[in-house]
Order: sequence, then C-alpha cells, then structure tokens
Amino acid sequence: MQTPNFDQLLDATCHFGHLKRKWNPAMAPYIFMERNGIHIIDLYKTQAKLEEAAVALKNIAKEGKKVLFVATKKQAKQVVEDRATSVGMPYVIERWPGGMLTNFPTIRKAVKKMAAIDKMATDGTFDNMSKREKLQITRQRAKLEKNLGSIADLNRLPSALFVVDVLKEHIAVAEANRLGIPVFGIVDTNSNPDNVDFVIPANDDASKSIDIILNTVCEAIKEGIEERKIEKIDNKDEEADAEAAAEAKPRRTRVRRARVADDAKEEAPANEEAPANEEPQAEAPAAEEPKAE
Repeated sequence: MQTPNFDQLLDATCHFGHLKRKWNPAMAPYIFMERNGIHIIDLYKTQAKLEEAAVALKNIAKEGKKVLFVATKKQAKQVVEDRATSVGMPYVIERWPGGMLTNFPTIRKAVKKMAAIDKMATDGTFDNMSKREKLQITRQRAKLEKNLGSIADLNRLPSALFVVDVLKEHIAVAEANRLGIPVFGIVDTNSNPDNVDFVIPANDDASKSIDIILNTVCEAIKEGIEERKIEKIDNKDEEADAEAAAEAKPRRTRVRRARVADDAKEEAPANEEAPANEEPQAEAPAAEEPKAE
C-alpha cells in the first residue's frame, strides 16, 4: 500500500477548500492558510489521515467485512462506482434511501422483490400477464435496480461507511452514527468532522481529488482481501498437515508394537527356563578310592 505524496495530492487539487465565509470552524486544525478568500487545506495532514484510514480499511477487508461507499454528487458517481466495483464492495450513487441502515430489513425486502420479479420473467409468469401489467412490473424492476441494484449482495449491515462529502450525505452519516458503524469520509472545509471517525481533509468537489483518495483506499482494501485469501490457504495447508500427522501416528505405533513383538519372539528361546514339572537328574555316585592295606 502506497500513500500518495505531497506533490501528487497537490496536482490532484486536494488542497482547495471552500470560501472562507462558508467554512466550518471545526475544520480549523486541518486548514493551512487562506488565499484570495479561499481556505487551503494542509496536505501533510491529508496524507497522514489518508494513510491512517487506508490501514483501518485494510484490516476491515482482511476480516472479510463489507465497506459501503456513498457518493451521490455528480463528480463522484462514476469514480465511486468504478473503484467500489473493482474491490467487490457495495455502493450507493443515487439518492440515499432513508432508513437504509436503521431500517435495513425493509431494504432487504425490496431487494428480494427485485429477485422475485426476475424469477417471474424466467418461470413463465409473465406469459399469463397483460401487456400493461408487464410494463408496470418492468418499470418497478428498473427503479429498484437503479436505487438498490448495487447493494443486492449486501446481506447484512456494512462494517464501515465511506462517504464522499459528509455534508451532502449527512443522513447516511447520522444513521451510521446511530448504529455505531465507523464512518470514513472526505471532509472539506465547509463540513463538520466531529461525526466522522476517520477524517480525510481534502477537496470533495474535484474528480481528481476524489479519484486519488478512492484509489488509495481501494488498493488498501484489495491488499486486505488478498491477505485474507493467503491466510485461508495457509490454514488449509496446516489443517491438512495436522490430519496427515494424526493419521500417521497410529500407523507408526502399530509398526513399533509389531517390531517389539518380533524382538520378544526372537529372544524367547534363549531365555526359556526348564519346565517346572521335570525333576532334576540324580548325579552319578563318585568312584570309591581303594583302601590302604
């Protein structure tokens, strides 16, 4: 994972904030100076905060959890869609459906309805409908796809939220805060960073600025996913080795016992004692010496 340096962030216009009269005083720690009535963001702090956020997102992805990307502003839609799709993460680039997090079961019902309509199209149910009914259902399916198609695979609440322009997406941030879901956000000088867990101070209006930041965090997520795959392979290898060792242990024990038994059989004739019921043979009488005359 490589964080963009100062010059790269400068070229991507990450340093441009909003007009001074539109600023949020809570962003003061991240503002470097004012020039021509416009606040300039401190890119050294942007770089440090971006690296911190990337490490946290990498750990989340490494645990197999999902990060929901949210960006409904025109400049960010395509960038978010491309980057989130590349790492297999859900995203929202159309209108944020109110209660998407706090009323998640209802959202899941709408997603299941989409799947039910698809099933109707394949099992022949459409053939028994009038043209008008088909048109109504098709339009309903298109509307659901536009708003919820990108979260069709999100079966549970996300483990984190990544927001572009936390001021515009304040409803999404509020829902995440209510549920205790950590929020990562690109925060401009007109926004409040207090509701964001991982603040990335940067220009949230320029496509270049959004792209360079999203590219960094998505690369970190990709690394986390790859590390998770490698760990799974290593764990499977360890389990296979353990099973092989467990199977080989009884076999070695049986071989050892067989060898001990064979050795015992070979030593048995040499150490065998005489039968207990046999009486010892009487010794022959000694020859008498001749008496002296």
